[in-house]
Amino acid sequence: MAAPVERKVTAATAASSAVGVVIAVLNAGVADAHLLGSLPEWLQSVILAAAPPVLTFLSGWQAKHTPREAGT
Repeated sequence: MAAPVERKVTAATAASSAVGVVIAVLNAGVADAHLLGSLPEWLQSVILAAAPPVLTFLSGWQAKHTPREAGT
């Protein structure tokens, strides 16, 4: 059976998701909408919102887990 996802991984994923949304809003409204080249604007927003949490989750999952004392 696979190990459960640790809280630190879940928290990092949620935080990076919020950052991704902020970046997408800035890209669409304030900055240059051509950040990702010739992709449609809706796809740019999806990529910018999805990439940080996916990458954070994968890196957190691959990281060595904190050792735990026996019985905890």
